[in-house]
Amino acid sequence: MSDASHRPHISENTASEFIGFFHPSKRPYRFTILMFISLLVLGSYFAYDSIGALAPTLIEALHLHRSTIGNLYMAYSAAAILIVFFGGMLYDKLGPRRASLLFCTLVLVGAIIVAAAQSRWELFAGRFIFGAGSESLIVVQSAIISRWFKGKEMALAFGIALTISRVGTLFSFNTEELISRYFGSYRVALWAAAGFCLFSVLCNLVYNAMDLHGEKVLALPKPEGGDKIVFSDIRKFNSSFWFVTLLCVTFYSAIFPFTALATDMFHDKWGIPKVSESTGGFLSQAFVNFRHMFSTAPGMTSIIIFASMVFAPFAGNLIDRIGKRATLMVVGSLMLIPAHLIMGITHWNPIPSMIVLGAAFVLVPAAMWPSVPLVVEEKRVGTAFGLMTAIQNLGLGLFPPLNGWLRDVTGTYTATQIMFACLGVAGLVFAFLLLQSDRRHGGKLEQGKNKETELARVEEAEERR
Repeated sequence: MSDASHRPHISENTASEFIGFFHPSKRPYRFTILMFISLLVLGSYFAYDSIGALAPTLIEALHLHRSTIGNLYMAYSAAAILIVFFGGMLYDKLGPRRASLLFCTLVLVGAIIVAAAQSRWELFAGRFIFGAGSESLIVVQSAIISRWFKGKEMALAFGIALTISRVGTLFSFNTEELISRYFGSYRVALWAAAGFCLFSVLCNLVYNAMDLHGEKVLALPKPEGGDKIVFSDIRKFNSSFWFVTLLCVTFYSAIFPFTALATDMFHDKWGIPKVSESTGGFLSQAFVNFRHMFSTAPGMTSIIIFASMVFAPFAGNLIDRIGKRATLMVVGSLMLIPAHLIMGITHWNPIPSMIVLGAAFVLVPAAMWPSVPLVVEEKRVGTAFGLMTAIQNLGLGLFPPLNGWLRDVTGTYTATQIMFACLGVAGLVFAFLLLQSDRRHGGKLEQGKNKETELARVEEAEERR
């Protein structure tokens, strides 16, 4: 009798333990939802670089000028600049779930229009809609991660999200040309990009369900809208912020506009093949393409992204410990100059230069973005990030078409690489000015973790217990 009476009690405990294991307050739930949060932008990262990955094929098949490839990136950046002023307000009004679904849908619609486009204007319209959704989705993703990981594994969560998201870029550069060749049409490759965006929408639905459940169980607070520009804040920023911003626009303008046509440059100047020569089924060829990706033109372009995926989380932790943010921005900017010049004026193997660019792309962003909260007041951080993103996209919109125009006019990539090296020089000047400005304002950027930070961590750990 007593045994029988205890059986239901044991069963309930077992069920309770299982439910408790996957309770929204537990790590397994948080990291499961993090996986789907990270996949929200996988499709947009893939589709963004599909144009650059397919550049040689698009130029041949559609008889496009290289400046037109650059203009497609400009259309994306134009939308990104506009959306900075409205994305935060939309997020506040709609909330994280509906906002993320709206922006995911815009990304999908834009990718579909690009894949189905029958004219250049349809291509531009698709990229504009895609850019409006993609940049907003990245901001929303950051706010969602903050909502779930504030006071917990925040730095780790952002590192994981960045790595998973950039898998989309890595796959884009190493599969799009292969898809185009294997199926005999560049359109199939563009539809593959739209397919990845559809996958992100499906992941968004899973996130929505998990977030709704977690919100009910944990009574989660309404998250903040993220990067919103408050114009009255702008005049309060000191010189350190403006030097960080100017460095941001010059540095990123020497990276992403370069990758927009790097595949074409490697194929055109060095004769590097667009895909690895292999036989067998598509998956078999894709595996060979990845295994030999540094011997293909799109794969070599992806070296920069590959480096950031692998080393960015470690670089962030290192910089948190040692400080020296302004110094590392000087070093990273300096690295751009010889890397671009060597590829522009010599026929040396470009892999070492790409590795140097990859190292710079790890160092500078890891030091630059966390510097913003250190040089502006906490209540103005949203405006600072929003303004910095808008100005950054001015460069990302201007230099891709200029890159293509210089190549069309001169017939070589020498002038374009000199242009990118000059951006490195400008960035180096701003980095030195930032270093001097930081010294005048107390040297916050050069400091590592201080006793105050360590004390806060101890208190946080005690609260968890």
